[in-house]
Amino acid sequence: MTDKPANSMWGGRFTVSPAEIMEEINASIGFDKRMAPQDIRASKAHAAMLADAGIIEKADAAAIIDGLGKVGAEIEKGDFPFSRALEDVHMNVESRLKEVIGTPAGRLHTARSRNDQVATDFKLYVRERIDGLDAALAALQLALVRKAEAHAGTVMPGFTHLQPAQPVTFGHHLMAYVEMLGRDRGRLADARARLNECPLGAAALAGTSFPIDRHATAKALDFAKPTDNSLDSVSDRDFILETLAAASICAMHLSRFAEEIVLWSTPQFGFIKLTDKFTTGSSIMPQKRNPDAAELSRAKVGRIAGAFQSLMMVMKGLPLAYSKDMQEDKEVAFDALDSLALALAAMTGMVDDMQPQAAPMLAAAGGGYSTATDLADWLVRVLKMPFRDAHHVTGRIVAAAEADNLPLDKLPLPAMQAIEPRITADVFTVLSPENSVASRISHGGTAPQNVAKMAASWRKRLENAPPKG
Repeated sequence: MTDKPANSMWGGRFTVSPAEIMEEINASIGFDKRMAPQDIRASKAHAAMLADAGIIEKADAAAIIDGLGKVGAEIEKGDFPFSRALEDVHMNVESRLKEVIGTPAGRLHTARSRNDQVATDFKLYVRERIDGLDAALAALQLALVRKAEAHAGTVMPGFTHLQPAQPVTFGHHLMAYVEMLGRDRGRLADARARLNECPLGAAALAGTSFPIDRHATAKALDFAKPTDNSLDSVSDRDFILETLAAASICAMHLSRFAEEIVLWSTPQFGFIKLTDKFTTGSSIMPQKRNPDAAELSRAKVGRIAGAFQSLMMVMKGLPLAYSKDMQEDKEVAFDALDSLALALAAMTGMVDDMQPQAAPMLAAAGGGYSTATDLADWLVRVLKMPFRDAHHVTGRIVAAAEADNLPLDKLPLPAMQAIEPRITADVFTVLSPENSVASRISHGGTAPQNVAKMAASWRKRLENAPPKG
């Protein structure tokens, strides 16, 4: 039996092809082909630099750049014959380039390695994905802001320990997520800024003896600068780890919000309704309306955080510089970033779709003696009572209301005065949920005018912000 010929792209040292199982574990073309646009862009920049530096002939560079354009067009149209035998997207593109333009294609890989090539392509890809995620986060923020403006004064219960705590407004609650998503965008922006250094030209690990201009390729690819250490350039995957860490935190925020949507849409809460667009039915129970979009968004954090942890385990034991283990970086990253993008789109759709139910929210806001703190504050403010004493008196009044099965604002004044004689009828001005939220005028508080002001501020920022990238 005659062995198949070795891979023509690296077969000088080898006389036969890898075993089938080696090809199976080694090939990455099944997933890294999505980086073809980045690979072609980086290769064009590299070819142009090689010509400008006098390393290859300008005619060869022109042929390479033109050929890469044709290869890119084939890929874009779906006509490109990706080959598993060629392992990855980089060798597939280069092999096809040779078929298209002949001998000049062999000059493209001068002064570079697949190590710096893949690091550059992956950075370009991640940078683009960060820009897309930032836009998706901004869209979700804006959807939340619009809903918050419409419900700046819609009273609902605020919870701690999932127990009624103090009344807030629905708009205030939604604006909390706007703040969270703002921090998520900040983390992604930080990751983008740190990754924005170009590895191209670091070659395999030690740099190159050719007189290349790394600043030129960095500029051509819109990087801030070239990386400063060739070993670090090809062994670094901090940029995707940091992006996945930021993505994991963001997914956790989406999961918390999705959990609230699930709770709010139950009959037991009845705080919101979702239409048929974002719910599903049951195969056996005809009455069901399941918030599956929220539940699936909630579940995405497992995949995204799992990707971060997976890559951490890949990288933790690797000596410098490049090891083939690092091929495991892309598949989990692609899946995680896809999952986050999908969850963001679903959550934005649900925010636009949700119909808040003011009456059930208000009724629930008055339950659980949620204005007890307002009573204690009134005792401190009006009667000049030390807060710890006011807390004790309020507890006794709550116990009396509970014994009579009455909300605080319905407990008769004489019953309160039996516990603290100095209480006057003025106390009833703070005991309703509406009055409670209206009184929370401190910066960041839930007073409707605060919510409206903050929502307007965020709307201005979001609508006037220039696009990233």
